[in-house]
Amino acid sequence: QVQLVESGGRLVQAGGSLRLSCAASGRTFSNYAMGWFRQAPGKEREFVAAISRSGTRTYYADSVKGRFTISRDNAQNTVYLQMNSLKPEDTAVYYCAASDLAVASYSSYSDYGQYNYWGQGTQVTVSS
Repeated sequence: QVQLVESGGRLVQAGGSLRLSCAASGRTFSNYAMGWFRQAPGKEREFVAAISRSGTRTYYADSVKGRFTISRDNAQNTVYLQMNSLKPEDTAVYYCAASDLAVASYSSYSDYGQYNYWGQGTQVTVSS
């Protein structure tokens, strides 16, 4: 089992920045690729960003490319999502997830069905 706990979500004005954190415990963190997904009210959960086990490969949804940055610290068992230039449409509950997929690709990491463990989510609200 892997336990994931997100933090860092809050109310922020459009154009502002936030950094989300996801602390992992349980099994060896570096054995898992990590992803961030989000879900807005009335909408399906959507892929935001993912990072490979070693951190050498990152993947982003087009809607956040150039504004968000995913990173990880395997020594601290933590994955981060730096969000800049926030827009009201970024408002959602943000979830981190862990996947034991061995092969890194956008199609696999962007598929929420490929993730084995999920956090409880953290609310991000961007006001206009």
